[in-house]
Amino acid sequence: MIKYSRILYVFLMVYLSANIYVTWYAHKYVLYDTKLLQPTYACIVLGAGLGEDGTMSDFFKDRLLTALELYRNKTVMRLLISGDHGSKNYNEVDAAKDFLLQNGVAPNDIFLDHAGFDTYDSMYRAKEIFGITEAIVVSQAFHLPRAVYIARKLGINATAIAADKTDYGNSKIGKLYFRETVAALKATLEIAVHAKPTYLGNPIPITGDSSASWD
Repeated sequence: MIKYSRILYVFLMVYLSANIYVTWYAHKYVLYDTKLLQPTYACIVLGAGLGEDGTMSDFFKDRLLTALELYRNKTVMRLLISGDHGSKNYNEVDAAKDFLLQNGVAPNDIFLDHAGFDTYDSMYRAKEIFGITEAIVVSQAFHLPRAVYIARKLGINATAIAADKTDYGNSKIGKLYFRETVAALKATLEIAVHAKPTYLGNPIPITGDSSASWD
């Protein structure tokens, strides 16, 4: 019994230390007012789910609305949408592309990462496939510390902006904050071993022709 207690104690210490470190490391790079952002060439928008009918979740739509605001204000020039397109019938990035095109974003300013299955894969591929070394990351506040931590540890000079435009409900947000504590531990381990993403591929520079990243 004592042995298991020690194992649990060690796990809890590692778990808490990882979360404290990720939050401490990232806090100065997370902003809540778009007016505080410096002009940056690239913006990374992380996918956040689709409903059964293909409609975007409130989280995802708010991220795109925030990115659209940055684009219209010329705070960013190019948008990288990184999401899950793991099957023919589930395609976060094309849903986002259609939304952005309908709202006046130029086609060549929209880049799509179809293999952004999680935050780590998205940031790894943003650097290695799309050649991004500096970016504004758009997501909700609960997610941004981990996203910025991963991005900066992988070599992207990232600043983040919170996209909380909707009242998502305290219960849902509470569950997501808890989920993030587990994900933060996973992120520190992935960084420690420099894990590879699910897929890599040929370079598609964010400064070039976006059509190479489309279907």
